[in-house]
Amino acid sequence: MSFESLGLAPALLRALAEIGYATPTSIQIEAIPLAMAGHDLLGGAQTGTGKTAAFALPMLHRLSTTAVAGAPRKIRCLILTPTRELAVQVHDSIRTYGKHAKLASTVIYGGAGMNPQLDTLRRGVDILVATPGRLIDHLERGSVQLRDVEMLILDEADRMLDMGFMPAIKRILNKLPATRQTLLFSATFEDAIKKLAMEFMRNPREVQVAARNTVAETVTHIAHPVDGARKRDLLIDILSQRYQDQILVFGKTKHGCNRLAEQLEKSGIKAVAIHGNKSQSQRLKALGDFKSGKARVLVATDVAARGLDIPQLPLVINFDLPMVAEDYVHRIGRTGRAGASGEAISLVSPDEAGLLRAIHRVLKQDIAMTVVEGYAPSRQIRMGNDSASNGRPSGQRTPSRRTPHTAAAPRHAQAHAGAKTHPAADRRERRAVNAPRPVR
Repeated sequence: MSFESLGLAPALLRALAEIGYATPTSIQIEAIPLAMAGHDLLGGAQTGTGKTAAFALPMLHRLSTTAVAGAPRKIRCLILTPTRELAVQVHDSIRTYGKHAKLASTVIYGGAGMNPQLDTLRRGVDILVATPGRLIDHLERGSVQLRDVEMLILDEADRMLDMGFMPAIKRILNKLPATRQTLLFSATFEDAIKKLAMEFMRNPREVQVAARNTVAETVTHIAHPVDGARKRDLLIDILSQRYQDQILVFGKTKHGCNRLAEQLEKSGIKAVAIHGNKSQSQRLKALGDFKSGKARVLVATDVAARGLDIPQLPLVINFDLPMVAEDYVHRIGRTGRAGASGEAISLVSPDEAGLLRAIHRVLKQDIAMTVVEGYAPSRQIRMGNDSASNGRPSGQRTPSRRTPHTAAAPRHAQAHAGAKTHPAADRRERRAVNAPRPVR
């Protein structure tokens, strides 16, 4: 199937051709026709499968083909995202796909100056991409009017609920016309999300091109048991073995991410941190340094990393396990994209055994438990009925940390055959990074 066969406007097809998009992905094939037919839609797909285009293209088609020449610009489409980084990326995609359509768009988010946003809004826009917190600010100022919205799109809806945005979303919904089209997209769908979605959607069609809470089959999962106090040493050892690759490392807290990035720098590994306390300019610089190769390691919290578009990422490391098992799916969605192979390595302390078991249940697939020589934990990590003496399945030999790569085992596991667990005492970072204060 081609984009032409989906019936998209010529201006959109021209833009897609210019960026080399020829064949729609599965979620686009399923979702675009339903959205263009005017249906409300629940769209679910793994990260990196083209969800943004799946809602942006039918939205741009509708607005561009029904625009009234010479009419004042009013907000006809509202797109809500949980974080500033995702908002920027969605807006960039809309500008790319709609470069030949005569539509105006803008993005508003917390942590940025209000005056430039106010100036743009006064001039009028057709499409508004926003984070809930900053949109509420503008609604209270009266600088945004939503009475002409024809389409509402919620991206990463599960994360918005998880971050506590439901009260803000309901306030926003009360400002929208009842006769609108609503599209809700998410990497995973919790039953609670579907229940809440039913409150503000009309007979939505559902499209889910991947099983719930799954990651790409091309990703290899490895858990290294290790005492929490030795995680940093093991991480440095792993990074020393894999120096040629860029790596995304997940931490649990903002302070912990800062400290870990500093410790990696002292060890001679170029690293930057990204989290909710960073200013927008700091976050964009850190992401830019990582994408350009100036920094080899990006250390991030769950909130800050949501929606980051980092292509060809071969390895994701969980320095801390996520407190919510489903967040593992979001983290690992950064690797193994578009059929490429990827690795997900988790450093697991004995205190995190329960978190690892929860992740195992969500994945419904095995996570290789291997101990890196010299890093065996002081206590066993037990996985229910699985034997896990020192975190290793019974009968499995602990590979040498310096064993050369072989074709039989994952490239990292051959160099680092260990795993560790991580304490789960800290509460996970939930504060909305898109609030008006410096916050993804």
